[in-house]
Amino acid sequence: MPQLPEDIIDRLTAMERRIQQLSTAVNTRPALNTISGGEVRISDGGSLSVVEPVNGTKILGVGAWSPTEYGLEIKRKSGKTVLSVRNVVTGDYDQAFRVFDSFNNEIVADDVVAGGLARPWLAMLPPQDTSTTRWPQTNATGWTTVARSFNPIWQPKMRLYCLTAAAAGVTGKIRVLVDGEPWGPEVTTPTVFDNTGKVAPDVNARFGSVVKIEIQAMVTGGTGLVYVQPMMLYGTQS
Repeated sequence: MPQLPEDIIDRLTAMERRIQQLSTAVNTRPALNTISGGEVRISDGGSLSVVEPVNGTKILGVGAWSPTEYGLEIKRKSGKTVLSVRNVVTGDYDQAFRVFDSFNNEIVADDVVAGGLARPWLAMLPPQDTSTTRWPQTNATGWTTVARSFNPIWQPKMRLYCLTAAAAGVTGKIRVLVDGEPWGPEVTTPTVFDNTGKVAPDVNARFGSVVKIEIQAMVTGGTGLVYVQPMMLYGTQS
């Protein structure tokens, strides 16, 4: 049997080696639905969409909305938008971040014109009575609740600011209870009560529930009235 030229044998050997390498690569590469490293880059006006298979609703859209805008939109299965980062006002402003309820009402949005929060509109305390004689008051010599409120817990901390006063020749103390437990320091009139602290020991366990806030006062010297007026109450981050 005639022998094959060495160059052909070398070529066959190299071909076999390459086939083995390709076979190994096919068996070891990640699945086509897995990204094991690096980044996926979409450019030149491209976009990424996730489409719900039954109705064809685009649940997620990221990328080009127009020749001049890139944005983000997340929808519910029904097709209603739940979150978007899109242009909403004319002019040279950043895109607005907006969250919608299931009836397509805008419930959270930032103010791209001036900064801060656009929605929701938050309640603010109206101007309070400055006449001490009309403030919550007591002449009791033991702790007495003179003001009370109930508030839902949304944030881990709150700040309460109160003015205090006492009649001439009278001294008194003020304290605050949250769900019946002392919260913050006791202050002596006319010292301002200003405290920021946890609303509850475990906010996650109490989230959304109602907390009772009481302001108590007592006379510690003299005969007459002790006054206290809450001026500010709001929730804060931890």
